[in-house]
Amino acid sequence: MEFVVTFLLFAFFISSTNALDPCASQTDALDLSLIPIYGKCSPFNPPKPVSWLNTVIDMASKDLQRVNYLSTLGAQKTTSAPIASGQQVLNIGNYVVRLKLGTPGQLMFMVLDTSTDSAWAPCSGCIGCSATTFSPNTSSTYGGSLDCSTAECTQVRGVSCTATGSTVCSFNQSYGGDSSFSATLVKDSLSLANDIVPNFAFGCINSISGKSIPPQGLLGLGRGPMSLLSQSGSLYSGVFSYCLPSFKSYFFSGSLKLGPAGQPKSIRTTPLLQSPHRPSLYYVNLTGISVGRVRVPIAQELLAFNPTTGSGTIIDSGTVITRFVQPVYNAIRDEFRNQVKGPFSSLGAFDTCFAATNEDLAPAITFHLTGLTLTLPMENSLIHSSSGSVACLAMAAAPSNVNSVLNIIANLQQQNLRIMFDVANSRLGIAREICN
Repeated sequence: MEFVVTFLLFAFFISSTNALDPCASQTDALDLSLIPIYGKCSPFNPPKPVSWLNTVIDMASKDLQRVNYLSTLGAQKTTSAPIASGQQVLNIGNYVVRLKLGTPGQLMFMVLDTSTDSAWAPCSGCIGCSATTFSPNTSSTYGGSLDCSTAECTQVRGVSCTATGSTVCSFNQSYGGDSSFSATLVKDSLSLANDIVPNFAFGCINSISGKSIPPQGLLGLGRGPMSLLSQSGSLYSGVFSYCLPSFKSYFFSGSLKLGPAGQPKSIRTTPLLQSPHRPSLYYVNLTGISVGRVRVPIAQELLAFNPTTGSGTIIDSGTVITRFVQPVYNAIRDEFRNQVKGPFSSLGAFDTCFAATNEDLAPAITFHLTGLTLTLPMENSLIHSSSGSVACLAMAAAPSNVNSVLNIIANLQQQNLRIMFDVANSRLGIAREICN
């Protein structure tokens, strides 16, 4: 039955004029494709990796910078589009969404980031940017640069108005922990399939430094006033969801659903929490973790949400593998090892790899959230070598130098699940859904 539903959904999103082309652009404004970077429909056409384990190891190596970046986020000054996994081309393990800027629309594939508010894109003349840039001069709806006195300018991090004495709203931001960019705040139309968000404020990038800046920009789906949800007003009613396809998915795609229409009718939910210390992030109340039938003993202060310090657990689309602070991860790992026969070895970020012949002993990992219990499918708990001879526990410890307790449920653990963000009602829903 599950296969039939998946097939019908996949077929529904293909237009009748392109019925034989699974990569045809979607026109439904409520549901957008999520396509793995190595998939048949990837816009970047990268080579298919020889080893998925090595690919994920490489992707996860960027997580440390990502976690440090998330830990430094502080309070600011106050439908459907195709999405593709961007780990190879973008040098980060994120997903990209197909959208258009300006009129006529200029096609961009921008990183979808649930932990960032603002949007930004490389503009023509940008120093250090990729060949694909947005050209304001060819857009009839381009609204020009915003002044420092505008409300939007006060809501962007890194504004340099006071320092420079300029009347144009310019700002500088870091991203990924090792990169930064300078931009000017501008307005133009944003198109997502059939939906148009007029006068959308975003950063027009003038120059970049480092290798982690997404080459075609970023679309923020965080909780702040500059995010897509806030700027789209009542269009999406503060609701979106996604189902992330596996990195190994080739023929099938996941989806991004914008707005309340089409969301699962019966979905288990947990409260979304918000910290004024890190207002962009989506916090949930993780109360415990089980390995198999064993509830792992964990000090509650290592899981507890603290709105003042920003400590707690977040759901993030940009981190590759789930990260727990060291004592929490050690407790999970040790119990997992107790139930699986060794010997164990390390590969990259993974310190609990073992012979796949012992995989039948591998226990399920369960996250206990307020009002919701999520038992991860085995493919979300383990990562395998291409030959299938080695399996690794696909989680790791967070770096020890972050400035507060921050646990992150990452995209590898979210794959093939429908994750619904209902900001209007302060809840997060999770349902099993095969995306690939």
